[in-house]
Amino acid sequence: MASSDTVPVQPARPEVAVTVDREEVCLDESETLDRFLAGVERRAFRIAEMAVRDRDDALDIVQVAMLRLARNYAARPSEEWKPLFYRILYNGIRDWQRRRTVRSKIFGFLPGSRRDDDEEQDDPLERVSDGAPDAVRQLMTGEAMKHLERALDLLPARQREAFTLRCLEGMDIAETATAMGCTAGSVKTHYFRALQTLRAQLGEVW
Repeated sequence: MASSDTVPVQPARPEVAVTVDREEVCLDESETLDRFLAGVERRAFRIAEMAVRDRDDALDIVQVAMLRLARNYAARPSEEWKPLFYRILYNGIRDWQRRRTVRSKIFGFLPGSRRDDDEEQDDPLERVSDGAPDAVRQLMTGEAMKHLERALDLLPARQREAFTLRCLEGMDIAETATAMGCTAGSVKTHYFRALQTLRAQLGEVW
């Protein structure tokens, strides 16, 4: 027998729907970030390996950069991820280089010390495949790339960063400035000087 005081209880379907939608949004963002990181991983490894000349250290630097981006900036708009990622990457490279300099100064005082890590090593980059656009893939293969890598090694660090991000990664001036932590004017200056030097050194090869 129904009572007139009984109030029907309606299921909170709208609230459940909102919860599901939010979970789906979080999943979509996570998948988008995973795709972004998968897309930049190989090229980031190339950059790090050229800078530190050690495969394992380069891999560690890239993995740390990816982890820091995911932890600290996953909620940022996806168009901001690329300059943020490369800024983290280059900061990691510079930190590694500073630590190496300190270690060299310390162990340099020890008798019989050697700097084996300065010796010529086999370059693993030639064995890494990539899904980059054809123009970039052509730059990354063959004798021309070997000449380019040697020339890049001789550039000052900031010029090398500007060239790599602008030319090989295709980032615009604003993105490069964010990645390098400097002004757009500085990016233009570093990039222009890098181009001048590279053209002078690689004119016959390229």
